Amino acid sequence: MNILDTIASPEDIKKLEAPRLKELSIEIREFLLENVAKTGGHLASNLGLVETTLAIHRVFDTAVDRLVFDVGHQCYVHKILTGRKEQFSTLRCLDGLSGFPKPEESIHDAAVAGHASSSVSVALGMAKARTLKDEPYSVLALIGDGALAGGLAYEGLCNAGSSGEPIIVILNDNGMSIDSNVGGISRLLSQQRVKPRYFEFKRRYRRLFSHFPALYRFNHRIKEWFKRILIPVTMFSDLGFHYLGPVDGHDLIQLEAVLRWAKELKEPVLVHVVTQKGRGYELAEKNPEAYHGVGTFDRENGLGEACHKDFSAAFGDCLTELAEKDESIVSISAAMCAGTGLSTFAEKYPDRFFDVGIAEGHAAAMAAGLAKQGLKPVFAVYSTFLQRSFDMLIHDIALSGLHVVLAVDRAGIVGRDGETHQGVFDVSYLSCVPRMAVMCPASYKELGEMLNLALYKIDGPVALRYPRGCEGEYSSENCDSATVILQEGEDITLVAYGTMINKVIEAGEILSQGDISVEIIKLNMINPIDKDKIIESLTKTGRLLCAEDVCAHGSIGSRLLEICARQGLCLKGSRTLDLGNGIVRQGEPEELLSLYGLDGEGIAFSAIELLVETMEEAEETAEEENEEDEA
Repeated sequence: MNILDTIASPEDIKKLEAPRLKELSIEIREFLLENVAKTGGHLASNLGLVETTLAIHRVFDTAVDRLVFDVGHQCYVHKILTGRKEQFSTLRCLDGLSGFPKPEESIHDAAVAGHASSSVSVALGMAKARTLKDEPYSVLALIGDGALAGGLAYEGLCNAGSSGEPIIVILNDNGMSIDSNVGGISRLLSQQRVKPRYFEFKRRYRRLFSHFPALYRFNHRIKEWFKRILIPVTMFSDLGFHYLGPVDGHDLIQLEAVLRWAKELKEPVLVHVVTQKGRGYELAEKNPEAYHGVGTFDRENGLGEACHKDFSAAFGDCLTELAEKDESIVSISAAMCAGTGLSTFAEKYPDRFFDVGIAEGHAAAMAAGLAKQGLKPVFAVYSTFLQRSFDMLIHDIALSGLHVVLAVDRAGIVGRDGETHQGVFDVSYLSCVPRMAVMCPASYKELGEMLNLALYKIDGPVALRYPRGCEGEYSSENCDSATVILQEGEDITLVAYGTMINKVIEAGEILSQGDISVEIIKLNMINPIDKDKIIESLTKTGRLLCAEDVCAHGSIGSRLLEICARQGLCLKGSRTLDLGNGIVRQGEPEELLSLYGLDGEGIAFSAIELLVETMEEAEETAEEENEEDEA
């Protein structure tokens, strides 16, 4: 029997002797490869964190102690060891195991994690709560070096270090985020060096003199004075942390010893762990970027499904083509060069491509500076990560009316990464940014035309939002106006934008089979809304159904109803189909659209319900009027 088969909880790990832990590490990597090859997911980061996770569970009890992950996609080993191994065949599937920490899934998951740089802040809050309530548990934050590119990480580190609060920050230094790390932080980490023999000596010294507190304090002051003169102090020491490292992240014995010491210190401690991303799988070791997040693949050759052209690639191709003719076009990525389709642009125009690392707020503010000085910056970013730039969108860009183009990738339902990654809030928050124009292409051709319009025809900030994946049946180009009537009808007006237009067209075809006359309106621009054609259509049909894969609050459907109210237009009836509060679980996009009634059949069914309700109401009203006349 494999050792992994005997692990039902972290308590089982604590019973294993050192030689068996090495075997267990090999088995865990084999398990990860076998399962992630079938389900897809975040592979390389988890392969690199096997020993570190084992050491954490050997020293701490995560059912009581709080382990806060940063980003969270490196939590697979933690899940395997905390009783969820049997669920791995459902990883990232509808109703299955989440690919990120999820407290409702297990007591061992301390907090939700999906975005970078927040772990230290969250962990410090937990540590403060522990102290105030006088409860005996440890608090750890596990943060990657890529997340140190985000300013929030330093806000947390600065406050945690100066607090004196017992907290352990484990820095996983693998030289990578999603793309290769950039900037001064990656260079700085490579210079942080305290030899293992030094901190082992220091540990014994501290224990020896703990019996003589006055002598220890005197020696400690002298030692610190000499150290500052003779030895370069680490950045983390300056922030107030007791720095331990770097530690070999694949040496379980050393890892466990260091973590036990960190636990004993009862002060802010930073453990610098150096790991190899993709360890144990040669293809991932050689190309960790390609195996950061993967779909299903053949583990023997590493090949996945053939990659078809998608919106990200179409955007990248078009921007590169425009940049060839216009040297003022520059692009910005927040560690998502390949994911946002900018690889060719970066290769062709390296001096005009800026990867700022996981620092979306900085990227937006930097774009403002570029625009102010006469360039045309295009910031390509996932919708869910653009949320982190909201203040900069208003303060640095919109207030000055600067011409910054936002290429908002992964807008709408994204799928299997779940709640933390669905791009369902951007319509709401972008629409309230002053002067922000928001366009929604439904096809690759429209994406190219709208990018051209955004760069050369529209002043001020502009956002183009488009989904993950490929275009649908609708592959035309209708960009002549902000609002386009695709089909005329008399009974009901169906409104959509972006690729949701495919579902509305499908619903229209279903309804037409029942002799229902449908008017279909496609919104090319959703902010500001060109209301004239919509009002004209609704005056004719009297019924509105708006379908969109975004949260309800601030949705286009709610805004259209507001426009009708302001215009004094009394509708016979209306339906707004959306994603409610926007907390959308994981699953394939088509599964989720069906679940929320946003597929063709669901939209058609809602339209029929609306028609029936309004007809019945009209009949009841007519009967009441007849009765009054007779009376």
